[in-house]
Amino acid sequence: MKQLMLGNQAVARGLYEAGCRFVSSYPGTPSTEITEYASEYDEIYAEWAPNEKVACEAALGAAIGGARSFCAMKHVGLNVAADPLFTASYTGVNGGLVICVADDQGMHSSQNEQDSRHYAIAAKLPMLEPADSSECIAYAKLAYAISEKYDTPVLLRTCTRVAHSQSIVTLAERQELPLKTYEKNPQKYVMMPANAIGRHVFVEERIQKLTELAEGDFPVEWGGLVDGDQRLNEISLGATEDRAFGIITAGICYQYVREVFPDVPVLKLGMVNPLPAKLIQDFAASVGKVYVVEELDPVIETFCRANGVEVAGGKELFGLLGELSQGKVAAAFGRQAPESIAFDEPIPVRPPVLCPGCPHRGLFYTLHKLGVMVSGDIGCYTLGALPPLRALDTTICMGASISGLHGFNTVRGPESAKQSVAVIGDSTFMHSGITGLIDITYNRGCSTVIVLDNSITGMTGHQQNPTTGLTLKNQPTPQVSIEKICEAAGVKRIRVVDPNELKRLEEVIKEELVAEEPSVIITRRPCVLLKHVQIKPSLMVDEERCRSCKACMKIGCPAIHITDAGTAEIDATLCVGCDLCVQMCHFDAIKTTEVQG
Repeated sequence: MKQLMLGNQAVARGLYEAGCRFVSSYPGTPSTEITEYASEYDEIYAEWAPNEKVACEAALGAAIGGARSFCAMKHVGLNVAADPLFTASYTGVNGGLVICVADDQGMHSSQNEQDSRHYAIAAKLPMLEPADSSECIAYAKLAYAISEKYDTPVLLRTCTRVAHSQSIVTLAERQELPLKTYEKNPQKYVMMPANAIGRHVFVEERIQKLTELAEGDFPVEWGGLVDGDQRLNEISLGATEDRAFGIITAGICYQYVREVFPDVPVLKLGMVNPLPAKLIQDFAASVGKVYVVEELDPVIETFCRANGVEVAGGKELFGLLGELSQGKVAAAFGRQAPESIAFDEPIPVRPPVLCPGCPHRGLFYTLHKLGVMVSGDIGCYTLGALPPLRALDTTICMGASISGLHGFNTVRGPESAKQSVAVIGDSTFMHSGITGLIDITYNRGCSTVIVLDNSITGMTGHQQNPTTGLTLKNQPTPQVSIEKICEAAGVKRIRVVDPNELKRLEEVIKEELVAEEPSVIITRRPCVLLKHVQIKPSLMVDEERCRSCKACMKIGCPAIHITDAGTAEIDATLCVGCDLCVQMCHFDAIKTTEVQG
């Protein structure tokens, strides 16, 4: 049966068809939906882990236990999971283990750009890179075959465009596989130095065998895993006899290349580590010039040059920044871009903004008003850095707000602690904020930490986390108490406040800033987009009372704007009646529509 599928949905389908039993992930755009789709299959156990390191370790444990297992993460999540990843390369697996990493070229939802192929090279692990949804299914299934035959975790690299684009796939039945027998084998799984030395030999021998696989055909028993093709890395000479130049590419870049050059010879790489030196050399010998089209870093290009293949154009044509497109590929070769539809008028810029009624808005207004240094973290609340709130000073990575503030205050002295706070969400606190808080208490620091508890993992699309009391499959589970964790970490001053009560919020922050010991403020109010949250009647502005002071604009609510007449106006289709603007107005000009009616 054929079906139109998102790339992430197709990866999940590939897991199902391959007989995967265990999935553990931490949500991170653009990889999140893989695990959500996987959870819809009753045959697959799926969970949200507190962070990517835990997810990778759990998936490895399930693989050692004999099951085909999986975890997914975005590129920066692989940084968190790097510790178990590198050692898993040494231990190998029992049941197959596939780790999907979704790169975010163009930084659509990320704090940096990085090329995950470097991890595959450094950890000496095979990496496959699908170019569309059909290959997402096929490569997921193929990855398990490679994992079990070569005793290795397999990395599956996707990107934003593949993850969130749709293409036609062909569905197949699930392959039910029994658990593999587990046998005690400390020489293989206990990575103390004496054992690791021997396993390193295995890793080097394995990468040589994988290189042979990259150069040649699949074993016969793998037939049909890639829609009948018998080469993962495939040369297509095109429909014409013109071989003045050829292009080496992989993943989504293959789609761009084929749109611009439907008939040019192409070497499409499905396995991007290890790379096939002989196949690349043979391809180069069959064409006049060789060009390399890849995102982000010159991984293939560098490999070509190191193996005696002259590259006529690579990163000097395309650069190291951002994602490519059909237009960029065409422009680099001096060709006309493929036909596309353009709008007659320029589209106005639409900057990201906190949602109307967001529980974080009142906090960031207050922090900006107080003029404190704010050590920020990863989540919806990163938007608090934008005008008019302009609250955040730093945002580095998950959990860095707390540990970063400790370092900041330690070097700047006690007065700094009275003028600075860390902000972190409930999910991020569970992910990697707890250890930073322990760093403060253990090392006799004096910092104020604000945990923004909106009762969900917001930025990635409302996933459950250990503080919500529900699992990925919405099963009731013990709800982790942020207060008790902070208390166990050694914090004596723990305050809980509604961030929409601006006067009370400001009082609590001022009190905790001057405290001579570490303190935690929990701003607790659920995300306004949660289905169970009751929305209040929308608000409206009484034009006769409005004095055009623009005080209501200071909270940065997208539901409020200033009319040509200079008075404020509230869009009833956006307003959720959170009352922040009511607290800002000194002229009693903002009322509920319910009262006005």
